[in-house]
Amino acid sequence: FLTHLHLCSSAAPTGLGMEVMAPATINALNGSSVKLSCTFNSCYKVENKQFSLNWTYQECRNCSEELFLQFRMKIMNKQLDRFGNRVEFTGNPTKYDVSFTLKNVQLEDEGTYNCYVLNPPDRHRGHASISLKVLTKEPPKHDSTVAVIVGASVGGFLAVVILVLMVVKCVRRKKQQRLNTDDQKTEEEGKTDGEGNPDEGTK
Repeated sequence: FLTHLHLCSSAAPTGLGMEVMAPATINALNGSSVKLSCTFNSCYKVENKQFSLNWTYQECRNCSEELFLQFRMKIMNKQLDRFGNRVEFTGNPTKYDVSFTLKNVQLEDEGTYNCYVLNPPDRHRGHASISLKVLTKEPPKHDSTVAVIVGASVGGFLAVVILVLMVVKCVRRKKQQRLNTDDQKTEEEGKTDGEGNPDEGTK
C-alpha cells in the first residue's frame, strides 16, 4: 500500500497514472459460469460522477467491438442478443475492481473481451483484454497428472543432484578448513615451544 502511494506521488504530476490488469486468456467449460476479472490501479479515488467503464466483445481480431456493459454513474447492461441476461457485474469500482461474470457460457461466447477504464483526473483511459476459450469438456486429468509426476520427478532428481553437490562442496570446504587450522595449530605449538624454552632457562 505504501509503495502504491509512493509510486502515485511520483507518477501523478507526470500524468502516468492508470494501469489496467486482466488475465490474457481464460478457459471456461461450456454451460458453466465464468468470472472475467479486470482490476486497475489509479492514484485517485473513484468518484462515480466522473468514473467510466466499458466492456466490449470482439468475435475475431478484425471484427468490430460490441459494447455490452457500461458504467456511467451506475451499471448499465447493454442487452446484446448474444448474451441476453447472462452478464452480471460482480466488481466494485471503489475497490478498483470492474470484473463481471458470464453465466451459462456458450461456444459462441468465445472471443476477445475488452475492459476500458477511465478515472479522472487520470488523463488517459486504461485498457486490458481477455481471450475467452470455451471448452466442451474438462481437460483430461490423467495427462496433467503424468506431467506433474514427470515434472516433480525431474525436479526432484535435479534437487537431489544439487543437494549432493552442495554437500560435497561443504565437506571439501570443511576438510580444507580443518587442514588449515591444523597447520595453524602446529605453527602455534612450535611458537609456544620456542618461546617457552628461554623462560625456563631464566628460572
